[in-house]
Amino acid sequence: MSASSLPKPDFARNMTLIGHSDQGGRPDGVQLMVNKGFAYIGHMFSKGFSVVDVRDPRNPVGVDYIAAPPNTWNIHLQTYGDLLLVINAKDMFASAEFQDEKAYYTGQIGKKVGTASGVVEKNWTAGMAVYDISTPGKPRKIGFMPVKGGGIHRIWYTGGRYAYASALLDGFTDYIFITIDMSDPANPVEAGRYWLPGMNEAAGEVPTSDRRAGLHHPTVSGDTAYCAWRDAGLVILDVKDATNPKLKVHRNWSPPFKGGTHNCLMLPDRDLLVVADESVLDNYEDGFKPIWLFDMREPSNPVSISTFPEPAEANYKSKGGHFGPHNIYENRPDGLVSSKYIFATLQNAGIRVFDISNQYRPEEVGAFVPPEPATLMDRRPNRKKVIQNCDVYVDKEGLVYANDYNGGLYILEFKG
Repeated sequence: MSASSLPKPDFARNMTLIGHSDQGGRPDGVQLMVNKGFAYIGHMFSKGFSVVDVRDPRNPVGVDYIAAPPNTWNIHLQTYGDLLLVINAKDMFASAEFQDEKAYYTGQIGKKVGTASGVVEKNWTAGMAVYDISTPGKPRKIGFMPVKGGGIHRIWYTGGRYAYASALLDGFTDYIFITIDMSDPANPVEAGRYWLPGMNEAAGEVPTSDRRAGLHHPTVSGDTAYCAWRDAGLVILDVKDATNPKLKVHRNWSPPFKGGTHNCLMLPDRDLLVVADESVLDNYEDGFKPIWLFDMREPSNPVSISTFPEPAEANYKSKGGHFGPHNIYENRPDGLVSSKYIFATLQNAGIRVFDISNQYRPEEVGAFVPPEPATLMDRRPNRKKVIQNCDVYVDKEGLVYANDYNGGLYILEFKG
């Protein structure tokens, strides 16, 4: 694709678009990973997942698409080495009860879909699929781990024996933490689990709140899992024994803040933890959602020391759609690992890069806001045709890959 035919950004600073793909005609994306020159992209509305050849980042080409089972989404996935792990769960945004997305982000999801009681009739596939990607760009399914319930939401896997995930299981009010034994990739099995008190309805536990106290997903550094537990904040687990995860710390700043904690990134060389709260409502209805920086020098007592600045060059609060954090790049060991630069998606405000050299005063040093998407893949009612950047991945060479609910795959050079 020539530079003249690339989408023209609404705003850019220290970031240059070098490649763009409609992902084989399915421009909606959620999580993306880059492995051996190929991008693997989970879809929100097109179902399934796609593979895009990005070996020439200026000319990305869609090369494969794997459909999801009926009534199932594959929005999140992980690649590492020769393995691709893909979540299978109830397609929430296709369900009548979640056409108003507020319903998805409020209340206990297990009660809303009926899995908390365990009596709902299931017409979706729940679990985790395993693909061999030793031939780059050509996923070959080799295994599947079923779960009883709504399914798996998001996984953390960087090789080794264990994967770590959030799962909506029968009997629980929302997503809980599970560990998965990957010693035989063709036959993964659940190894351990942890939930916050009150979540195990089947055991007679009573929730302490009617909010979305469910795990979005963990990231793992050493023997510690850093868990973004939506409206219940930050949960830190000891996973030295993966079969028996144990609570180390639980901190919740909601209220007074509005919750939605989405992901955590530990920077062990600096004893810092980055935590993003997701903006989940249109038109800034849920207000300021911070990206927090915590001082972790005393692991038992995380202390918030700063928040990242909001963009100020345009009025994103009234642009439509969501404004504020969705995702941060999680320093994948096969991609860029940086304790200076934090890459984040701010939905209708595009992709941002922050310099945290001074941890007490993070600064924005890069930005790219794509234009209005060519088409609206999101078929839910009352969706505005604006960019909603979702995920970001950074490779070892520093190229930035970002996607959107509607706008396709953007490949960027950061001039930092």
